[in-house]
Amino acid sequence: MKRFLEILPGALAWLTIAMMFVISAVFPVQAAVFVILFDIFWFLKTVYFAIHVGAGYREMKKVMKVDWLEKIKALPPRDGRDWSDIYHLVIFPMYKESYAVVKENFDSIIKTDYPLEKFIVVLSGEERAGEETVRTIERIKNEYGDKFFRFYTTLHPADLPGEIPGKGSNEAWAARRVKEDIIDKEGIPYENIMVSTFDVDTQVYPQYFSRLTYSFLTAEHPDRSSYQPIAFFTNNIYEAPVFARIMAFSTTFWNIMNQVRPEQLITFSSHSMPFKALVEIGFWTTNHVSEDSLIFWQCFLHYDGDWRVVPLHYPVSMDANVAPTFWQSMKNIYKQQRRWAWGCENIPFVFSGFLENKKISLRKKIYWTWQHLDIYWGWATNALIILLLGRLPLLLGGEKFNVSVLSYNLPQLTSTLMNMAVIGVITSAILSIALLPPKPKWFKWYHNFLYMIQWALFPVNIIFFSTIPAIESQTRMMLGGKFKLGFWVTPKARKGEEIRE
Repeated sequence: MKRFLEILPGALAWLTIAMMFVISAVFPVQAAVFVILFDIFWFLKTVYFAIHVGAGYREMKKVMKVDWLEKIKALPPRDGRDWSDIYHLVIFPMYKESYAVVKENFDSIIKTDYPLEKFIVVLSGEERAGEETVRTIERIKNEYGDKFFRFYTTLHPADLPGEIPGKGSNEAWAARRVKEDIIDKEGIPYENIMVSTFDVDTQVYPQYFSRLTYSFLTAEHPDRSSYQPIAFFTNNIYEAPVFARIMAFSTTFWNIMNQVRPEQLITFSSHSMPFKALVEIGFWTTNHVSEDSLIFWQCFLHYDGDWRVVPLHYPVSMDANVAPTFWQSMKNIYKQQRRWAWGCENIPFVFSGFLENKKISLRKKIYWTWQHLDIYWGWATNALIILLLGRLPLLLGGEKFNVSVLSYNLPQLTSTLMNMAVIGVITSAILSIALLPPKPKWFKWYHNFLYMIQWALFPVNIIFFSTIPAIESQTRMMLGGKFKLGFWVTPKARKGEEIRE
């Protein structure tokens, strides 16, 4: 069954692509009608996107105006917990990131308004990364080690049995070590600890932990929920080439939209959850790549479907993909998107769990099965259907179809619908200016215009840096064995630094 489920996403994608050609040649009229209906569906989807991104942005701006520290101080105790009882365990797994990247991260942490004496901060490097990483860890420890209740460092050993080297195995190692060496020895109750796992380039906004604490203490199911901020990929946006900027903002907008549809929200990248639950599920799996989303499914299956994600409507910021050269940046964008698309590995894990766990309701199983298949099928095929299928009936349908009225009107109809769907691109262009961080001195008024018209390249971006990586990932999982992907670490550095890979 597991092998069948590994084959399923890639098989659906390639079957769809093959059928685009077959139906266009054999049933061109039906193919043309499908194209028109699909384009209408896509137009409605872009309207849906624009409405939800706008709603998410407005909610975020409202949340960011609130003094969350004062709000949590005014909360009455709940389940024997007062806000001052809550500790924050923050884990930063790192590989070969530079001192400058890590320092920016810690500078943001010490500027938070939540009391630093309630923080246990862990910086966990990789043994395989070499001596430069060890020196960076020691340097950060010397500068920031006395700022928190506890500062803990560790090196994740290389080549542990059954592990894939990567973020999940590093986090699991770090969490187990800090549990034994600090939490258990200090006698801190697990239910009073929130754990946040952040990529090492993550920079928190000043009220993040106060907002997180408030959400935890007021959530309907506080101990059965993950807590998801909005990931802004804007730390170094002014250094990013155009395709990297488009991808960074596209991912940011997707994260904003998902905050206002929590029924579909799963954990992504940097997020937080109760430490007690993390211990009970046995920490992160150490043999998967997509640990950030898989941790949601580990909890969902362990607690028989009693798990959800609480949107924080509050941002953290991370790096856009920037390398020393344009072409290296393009290569890195592709590899990063391919790794994200490798989240299709969740399908055999989740669907197998659904078959084994009889306590999860059938309604939830059907809902999440559909969500998974729709996301990964659409990721690999939707752009191709829109950009290719509209022309295939004209190219393959034969002379009889090409002299029909439908043949004559098909290009005009699809063109009109796609022009209407540009509302999504316009929304993205406007919001991309609103979300820019403080502008550097060289940024002139006309750069705003350039940053808006860059969205004309969005169709190129979605094909080469979204659709094709998704198809490759699903094909690799379908083929299995040596074709499966390991964890690829996105290189990060600051201007003037050499990126170490």
